[in-house]
Amino acid sequence: MAVNSPLPVSADLKPVAGIELGYAEAGVRKANRKDVLVMKLAPGATIAGVFTLNRFCAAPVQVCKTHLAQASDAAPIRALVINTGNANAGTGEEGLARANATCAELANLLGVKPEQVLPFSTGVILEPLPVDRIKAGLPAAIANLKTDNWFAAAESIMTTDTQPKAASRTLTIAGKKVVMTGISKGAGMIKPNMATMLGYLAFDAKVPQTLLDQLVKDAADQSFNCITIDGDTSTNDSFMLIATGAGELEITSADSAEYKELAAAVSALSQNLAHQIVRDGEGATKFIEVTVEDGSSVEECRKIAYSIGHSPLVKTAFFASDPNLGRILAAIGYAGVDDLDVSKLNLYLDDVWVAKNGGRNPDYKEEDGQRVMKKSEIVVRVKLARGTARASIWTCDLSHEYVTINADYRS
Repeated sequence: MAVNSPLPVSADLKPVAGIELGYAEAGVRKANRKDVLVMKLAPGATIAGVFTLNRFCAAPVQVCKTHLAQASDAAPIRALVINTGNANAGTGEEGLARANATCAELANLLGVKPEQVLPFSTGVILEPLPVDRIKAGLPAAIANLKTDNWFAAAESIMTTDTQPKAASRTLTIAGKKVVMTGISKGAGMIKPNMATMLGYLAFDAKVPQTLLDQLVKDAADQSFNCITIDGDTSTNDSFMLIATGAGELEITSADSAEYKELAAAVSALSQNLAHQIVRDGEGATKFIEVTVEDGSSVEECRKIAYSIGHSPLVKTAFFASDPNLGRILAAIGYAGVDDLDVSKLNLYLDDVWVAKNGGRNPDYKEEDGQRVMKKSEIVVRVKLARGTARASIWTCDLSHEYVTINADYRS
């Protein structure tokens, strides 16, 4: 059960002009579940993405990168195809052939070129992609292409997720309406750069490719690259940003007020989707924000925040509501900031001042720490006294249920 994360309401997810979505039950891994999704883009749409840094990146990630590099005004990306149940990762040349075959089949059905299709997969690693099942499901997915299929689309990309993840926002920029909707999936094997996650966010403004390439990186760095559940970086992570160009707003410069307002909205919605992933972490019972302040650089702050967020000892203490907070100090100490002066460090748990100038705060009482640890949402705040930089990441606790889910994943 996701931590304080209500189920998205289908009627609240706004259609975005210039993109249609259709799904099918193809039996990729299990029968009677949505597991293939097609997104069809308007001819004027632009698309940009960021992907996993895992060296064992999956076949669809490799094909996506190639097709994005080949895209042009004459042959833009026109469709995306996503399957769940099988990651098509660790599958070598055969995996590449099957990813390309999926693109070719959808391209044929839509009347476009194979290189105008981007493939995505998520699920079990090291197993052959059942491409014939996916091909068989594509006509049904195409038949129910609709602009308002976002909720079903979110359902069709789930793996160990307990609920679909989706959100919408409508805003006015320079007097022109902009609609944006996004979906994501992920619950385990989550770590920055990126995570076992797929994310797709579309809006109806017109944005040139060079600006969209920058916008997707900036949005990811403020959202999906700031979450961790278990410290494992997956093979298939992808976050795609789609500007359909079917609305009224046109962005031409990164220096414009319009671009900055749009970028802020995209980052906010991306962060919403990223938070939904953490709240639905496998076995999670608590949502935890780790903020590191007064650092010499953002990179330094993130390094320390990740060290805390990745620590199994810290995460299990949060699950147990045990204020064994020396574990947090230990994680800060081994984060790799070699010249850190711990005698100036201060640690807070919500409103409770735990460590003062590198040692236990004389006024700290364990019952105050336990009061905070029992909450379902907690903020860990570290002050380094080294500068003005700050960074936040979001994580969850580590429970018995996490072990059970991953022990039974292929059963």
